[in-house]
Amino acid sequence: MKAKNCLIFGGSGQIGRHLIRKLTRKNIKVTVVTRNIHQKSYIIKTQANAGYVDIVEASIFDEKKIRKCFENADFCINLVGILFEKGKGNTFKNIHTIFPSILAKLCAEYKLKNFIHLSALGINEPKDSVYAMSKLEGEKNILTYFPLATILRPSIVYSVDDNFTTNFMTLLNRLPIFPIYYKGKTKFMPIHCSDLTDIIYHVIENNVGSQIIECVGPETISFKEILEKLLIHIDKKRILMPFPLQLARLTAKLLQLLPKPLLTEDQLNLLRYDNVLSGKYKSNIDIGVPAKLYFDQEVNKYCYMWKDGGQFSTKKYEK
Repeated sequence: MKAKNCLIFGGSGQIGRHLIRKLTRKNIKVTVVTRNIHQKSYIIKTQANAGYVDIVEASIFDEKKIRKCFENADFCINLVGILFEKGKGNTFKNIHTIFPSILAKLCAEYKLKNFIHLSALGINEPKDSVYAMSKLEGEKNILTYFPLATILRPSIVYSVDDNFTTNFMTLLNRLPIFPIYYKGKTKFMPIHCSDLTDIIYHVIENNVGSQIIECVGPETISFKEILEKLLIHIDKKRILMPFPLQLARLTAKLLQLLPKPLLTEDQLNLLRYDNVLSGKYKSNIDIGVPAKLYFDQEVNKYCYMWKDGGQFSTKKYEK
């Protein structure tokens, strides 16, 4: 039986690394496109045995070069996304709208079995978010050019490699007072990276297509509850201070000037809306792949890095 060939864009990130390990263990060969092979190849190559991973260096907008990658591919997976605009082409429109449209056209041209695109949960409501609108427009274009595509909309994705729990534990470790917005009531359904890659593999293996699927973890947690849980895990006591919206907007205006902003105005707008199942689309539960991993149990496996004494800390987390 011929091994499946999967073309991945965004393979060096948190989800990409987990996915490469998952797919190659299932005898699926992957080709990963990266814009900087010198910085990313060592990360990608170490995720699988030799012969299962090919790396191609190309700009994601170099259509002539990436076109060749589609010749032997059965599936294409797009994991590329940004949380804030950096300029020089790294805009929400370019990354979330134009680039996925290019991939969808190529998938149709080369008659791939499926195009799996990673979008985001809760993007229908935030009309005041450029991020959300660019994601929504990208989805619309994908389904126009390649109707068989599968669009996955995950809630917050977390793991030891994430930029979510790890950043918050770092900040909570250093700051005596931590600001919360909208009273910390925004709800999330965090999904572990491993659970998300299980969903992607299920889509490939069962040829699930032409659907929008919302991907969520097994529990609903508010933003304030997430911070409180992280504080317990790292054995710290901090003041969680609600910020008035006007002060929050001023803070966001200043923070978004940083090279890697902790908060932007667009992200602040997104925080107004719950990040939970909408009920309008199928979920990972509906397609038979419910998430198995719980937030507390998984964060507990790597939170020691932010504790006093590290892994030798005498305090143990108890649920």
